[in-house]
Amino acid sequence: MENTSIRRTPRLVLGVITLLFAGIIYAWSILKSPLADAFGWTPADLAFNYTLTMCFFCIGGLVSGIMAKKTSPRFRLILSAIMVFLGFFITSRLSGASIIPLYLAYGVMSGLGIGIVYNTVIATTSAWYPDKKGLCSGWLFMGFGFSTLILGKIAGKLIEIPSVGWRTTFAGLGIVIAIALVVCAILIKAPGPDFKPPVSDAKKVKVTDSAPAAESKDYTTAEMLRRASFWKLFIFFILFAAIGSTAISFAKDYMVSLGSTSDFAVTMVGVLSIFNGLGRLFSGAFFDKFGIRKTQYITSAVAIAASLISLLGVLTGSMALGIIGISLCGFSYGFSPTVSAAIVASFYGSKHYALNLGAINLILIPASFTATLAGSFVTKTGSFASSFEMLLAFSIVGLIINLFIKKA
Repeated sequence: MENTSIRRTPRLVLGVITLLFAGIIYAWSILKSPLADAFGWTPADLAFNYTLTMCFFCIGGLVSGIMAKKTSPRFRLILSAIMVFLGFFITSRLSGASIIPLYLAYGVMSGLGIGIVYNTVIATTSAWYPDKKGLCSGWLFMGFGFSTLILGKIAGKLIEIPSVGWRTTFAGLGIVIAIALVVCAILIKAPGPDFKPPVSDAKKVKVTDSAPAAESKDYTTAEMLRRASFWKLFIFFILFAAIGSTAISFAKDYMVSLGSTSDFAVTMVGVLSIFNGLGRLFSGAFFDKFGIRKTQYITSAVAIAASLISLLGVLTGSMALGIIGISLCGFSYGFSPTVSAAIVASFYGSKHYALNLGAINLILIPASFTATLAGSFVTKTGSFASSFEMLLAFSIVGLIINLFIKKA
């Protein structure tokens, strides 16, 4: 029993550290600045690269899930290390004659590679924690989300040093991330057939509405896609993820619109990242303790509160409400990956989890376009009110859908 705990805890630590490096995908707002200055590419040009990266990140998750049946986690991680290294290295050598190489290197190659990492690490590590799906997911996603706060800030500082600059920073990131992935590939291991979770923990898992649902059946991805419950979950998480990702995309400008200084607005972006990580941990622990139904309700409640308070901040011009609202948006966004991963494992089983996880993560593609729509509202009206009204509507519709998601 004790040996089992010792065996699996390092796996979780390894997964968190690996995803901390892979999460650099979310630091694009920091990494894009020198490219705009060097080549004169427009915000729209660079925003499209982020959308492209997210699309191929999702595709990478699916590819990893398909490959999982015939390849080892080690093979997939080494493959992704090569792809991420090449993506960042080619980006460091851009000439600026065309933006297409950026799209192919960073958007397609790195996005695809990091998607493979994400799916491989989460699926392999989660297999060690069938009794604590939520907590395991929360720690893993916290590592992924904190990358911008830690690795992104380091990259930003290096870019500002004249003797280093953006080219060396991009090449260096490619090398460091690739090394981290290779180390993970060497150390990562799925549990064997003799593995059993600690008895003291397993006893806590009950098949009731107040605890995570037991896996009565392992659904293949094809079977899962034929379930109405999956499509309800899919639509709900599109709406839910859109709230956090959209708020994050204009957090700085939102705070400035309420009278904040530029420096304080930048600080709030960092605070938002912290709340994002806390949301991942909290939702995972809540899921394990209170189960699926109560987690669904708290997820919708936080989303509604985040949108409503942020909207009230705009309508009243209140800096205090703005700070609370945008912090809750980050907290809410932290729920999305953790809760979706835990529910998919509980509803549809662990045997086909890698591919099923890749399928649910496709929500990020449509959700990423919501920021563009919200930005057009701000451009037309000069206010963030319409954007948060839209997000509030999303959260309410999501709650209604949530009420009808009761079983696999």
